[in-house]
Amino acid sequence: MADTCSITGAPSAVAKDDQDFDPGPGKHVLYFGDPMCSWCWGFAPELRHLDATLKDRAQLHIIMGGLRPGTTEAWDAEMRDYIRHHWQEVAAKTGQPFDYARFDDKTFVYDTAPACRALITARTLKPEASLAMYEALQRGFYAEGLDLSNAANLVDMAASCGVDRDAFAQHFIAVETAALTAHDFQRTRAFGVTGFPSLVCADDGQYAVLSLGYRTFSTMQPILEEWLNA
Repeated sequence: MADTCSITGAPSAVAKDDQDFDPGPGKHVLYFGDPMCSWCWGFAPELRHLDATLKDRAQLHIIMGGLRPGTTEAWDAEMRDYIRHHWQEVAAKTGQPFDYARFDDKTFVYDTAPACRALITARTLKPEASLAMYEALQRGFYAEGLDLSNAANLVDMAASCGVDRDAFAQHFIAVETAALTAHDFQRTRAFGVTGFPSLVCADDGQYAVLSLGYRTFSTMQPILEEWLNA
């Protein structure tokens, strides 16, 4: 089984030509993930290594894929057992910390839309804070047991990443931000991504997959360096 979190209820993929999904000229790495994806949290240290390697050589784009956006029902015992198993697997393989107290809350609704929207809000207001905000959301949910549907928690996280609190609160609820979030979800499907984390390299309109699912940075580095130096 691939070390990846699969999208729930993914719509049909659309062609990349249907909208402007291309990042533009030059070299880019498109990272598709979700703050509430356990394998993405496991991948967080690898993503930091990737970002450092790309510095001044290629641009990293953090794109929200929408793991379980719009979920409205609380998780049942079967889902809790399934997800707990995945968390334990990720923890064992990556060493990332997890707060398992979450599983005592039988009323929890696993809706990832607010967290994705929070990242996009921060990305819009302060692009250079995108990775820091993504990590803050991940750590808040997985290691600190925070509720990412709570707007106050999201504002605090954004502020800790240098994003203006009032601007974040206003933009988070804006219709335009909802549209940007939907665009990220559609962009993910347009590239045929069905699981997270996934990495795609783009170079002047040419695309190549770097990773589908969790991989250590050391296994990706030789391929990445070859692409960056080409």
